[in-house]
Amino acid sequence: MNSFMDKMGDALLPIANKVGNQRHLLAIRDAFTTIMPLMIIGALVVAINNLPIEAFQNLMNSIFAYTLEDGSHIWKNLGGNVWNGTFGIMSLFMAYLIGDNLGTSYGMNGKTAGATSLASFATIGGMAGVSSSGLFIAIIVALLSVELLKVLSSIDKLKITMPEGVPAGVASSFNSMIPMMLVIVAVGLITTILVRVGIPNVVEVFYENFQKPFMGLSSTLPAALILAVVPTFLWFFGIHGANMIDPVMQLINAPAIEANNAAIAAGKAAENIVNKPFFDSFVNMGGTGATIALLIAMFIIGRKNKKMMTMASLSIGPGIFNINEPLTFGLPIVLNPIYFIPYVFGPVVLAAIAYFATSSGLVPVCTVVTAWVTPPVIGGLLATASWRGGLLAAFNLVVMICIYLPFVYVANKQDMLEIEQEASNN
Repeated sequence: MNSFMDKMGDALLPIANKVGNQRHLLAIRDAFTTIMPLMIIGALVVAINNLPIEAFQNLMNSIFAYTLEDGSHIWKNLGGNVWNGTFGIMSLFMAYLIGDNLGTSYGMNGKTAGATSLASFATIGGMAGVSSSGLFIAIIVALLSVELLKVLSSIDKLKITMPEGVPAGVASSFNSMIPMMLVIVAVGLITTILVRVGIPNVVEVFYENFQKPFMGLSSTLPAALILAVVPTFLWFFGIHGANMIDPVMQLINAPAIEANNAAIAAGKAAENIVNKPFFDSFVNMGGTGATIALLIAMFIIGRKNKKMMTMASLSIGPGIFNINEPLTFGLPIVLNPIYFIPYVFGPVVLAAIAYFATSSGLVPVCTVVTAWVTPPVIGGLLATASWRGGLLAAFNLVVMICIYLPFVYVANKQDMLEIEQEASNN
């Protein structure tokens, strides 16, 4: 078994390192990381605006009694304004940040690359799809425009050389002027050709024909199970699985959260079950592999095991805030055959339970983006804006403890045998 695990690790590690360090994926991942606080506050204000508690709504309406011309209450205008500045222009953020990140990785001026990709996205999409509906196009345009800018910037004849004494920032700007102009003109030409062949707005057409169906496909039970097992499988071999699939996860997450909140604001039911808060709240409790459950199982089984108790005591503090690297590498879980089954496949069980509980209507769909360090159970409460979300998280936690218990029992028994052998040898 150990030999098999070693061979799997040796085979996967080079591939994972190559994918994990791929500059385009890193540019996308880091861009999403930058705007995560905006996603959290954007989703939160919509949840507060539409909190399904009649007493709360009546209280707010009485305190802020002023009504706007469209019949909406003034206090909800705050949430709408915050939404406009967060999810409402998400694709613009992504277009600039991906360009900046990718350009910097090539040793280019990041701001110049970011400005070019942002201008290119605006050129091809206008102001349509600046929310998450234009996310895919923003990413594609950002990557391609920076690649083209890189090629054009390497041509000396396209550089404008400024005399000595000109500030470095000004000189750099003039050096990039012609390449930037050519990139934007090229994108404008492509946009014009698309209009000529019957595609008036590529962002809207792409959203309706590709992005929207992809969101529907991704919000299925098979997608939930795949996204639950891939990170744990990779982490088991010491590969940061969460980082590797984060760009894909966020491509699903941002449009799903926006669509859910738009539906709620319109008085409709949210339909996109599979999103990042879904996994953070009901699957990855304590970190990838739901390891807070493993820690609790260790406290239950290993009370007489000093080694196990020391590791559990050191890991429980970070574990409450979903930081499980001390346990992952210290226990270890990585390449430990005893924990392979519960660590890799336990989250699949949790994802299935959460999916059926949500799809059946027992628990509301997750609509609030929570910080990944939000403690278990509290995360479920906040993500769904309902006590039922907290109850589901607590139920899943109990289920995962039960899954881990027999394997912790085996590990504890093995430790105790080793201690006895060491004692007899001495």
